Amino acid sequence: MPSTSSNDRRVPRVRQALLLSLPALLIAGGAFAQETVLALEFSFSNPGARSMGFGGAFVALADDATAAFANPAGLVQLARPEVSIEGRYWSYSTPYTEGGRLFGEPTGIGVDTTAGLRIEESSQDLTGLSFLSFVYPWKRFSFAAYRHQLANFEFFSETQGFIRGVPEGGPGAAERFPDQRSGVDFELVTHAASAAYRVTENFSLGIGISHIRSDLFSRSDKYRPPTTFGHNPYLEEDLDTVASLSIEGSDWTWSAGFLWSFAEQWRLGGFYRSGPDFQLAAWSISGPGHVWGPGVDLGSAESPISAPAVYGLGFAYRSTSGRLTLAFEWDRVEYATLVDSLDPAAFPAPPVLDDGNEYHVGGEYAFLGASPVVAIRLGAWLDPDHQLRAPAGSPPLIHALRPPGSDEMHYTGGIGLAFERFQIDFGIDISDLVDTASISAIYSF
Repeated sequence: MPSTSSNDRRVPRVRQALLLSLPALLIAGGAFAQETVLALEFSFSNPGARSMGFGGAFVALADDATAAFANPAGLVQLARPEVSIEGRYWSYSTPYTEGGRLFGEPTGIGVDTTAGLRIEESSQDLTGLSFLSFVYPWKRFSFAAYRHQLANFEFFSETQGFIRGVPEGGPGAAERFPDQRSGVDFELVTHAASAAYRVTENFSLGIGISHIRSDLFSRSDKYRPPTTFGHNPYLEEDLDTVASLSIEGSDWTWSAGFLWSFAEQWRLGGFYRSGPDFQLAAWSISGPGHVWGPGVDLGSAESPISAPAVYGLGFAYRSTSGRLTLAFEWDRVEYATLVDSLDPAAFPAPPVLDDGNEYHVGGEYAFLGASPVVAIRLGAWLDPDHQLRAPAGSPPLIHALRPPGSDEMHYTGGIGLAFERFQIDFGIDISDLVDTASISAIYSF
């Protein structure tokens, strides 16, 4: 359930969360007039608790089974067949605009008490099997098969009174927009295979192919507001419109990477991952409170939608003793693809979205004399603002539902225990809006 509101606060950006509003899906025979909020979250960060402890700076290390995703070129570093498994816990605190004044002074009646917008949070706690892989090295080659959960996300919002003044109505006159209840259930899973080849002793290349499936369903129910400025009880007879949206289907994508030990203690790594294409479908029907009565088809629309491609570079340093490891990684995420791929006939006024740069840094200190070997990790990474923004000239309600975002810092930590053929790692990633915990295990044989 939403938490206590905070008045006059700017909405912060949700990590990898994309707030998509559908103000006017124009179609033949009808139009959507409902401002439907769709929140999405999917992660571009690397799998594995060890990588998490490094702040995600793993492309130039890529020295365990999670390299199959992070940088397939690193798979040649594994000397034995290896099985890896990871489970994750996500705690989301997704902010949304709950209501308040679009403009004008509040009347002080009912919910109309805020001289600005009110912010709430949708709090959801989820768990899942996030990564499972098998790696088999053979001569100068190495092969891997894996399953990776790129998204596991739920969201719920409930508005109570978007209100604006009406100058021609005289002092204190105001009108209230319909209220909404919105929910999202989203899962994105990939099944993939990767291969690597050691070109020279110090240089390797890797490739991968993935089959990614999206299962997303969103529903937003619009209710007629009370005649007063009181709390909306969301009665069935006041249900005006039901707007639904799905992003479903599957697609094949590819990835590639390289790993180069250019000096005795230094390595450089890089990767590229293409983005999948899916189909977005939206439709709307009337409810019991609609002027046309319940069950009337108000229209539908479809559009392709493409997830971003990601590429990056990283450096890693390992001390002569092997105890200290430091890593840095830069990733470029082509977020704008999400907007550019939309059909302009279905989205005549698409939101504004920019590409972003992620910066990851992390370090590890290993107590090599211990049995088992113990490794302590710390890291951080910058998640750039990539919230969809309302285009210039949008109505005030659209600006309220699509507020500007901001950059977000993540702080990470972890610990690992390495036995002769078994390793277990724990990792945490803490930020203002989403906390993640990971436990992973690797067994080589």
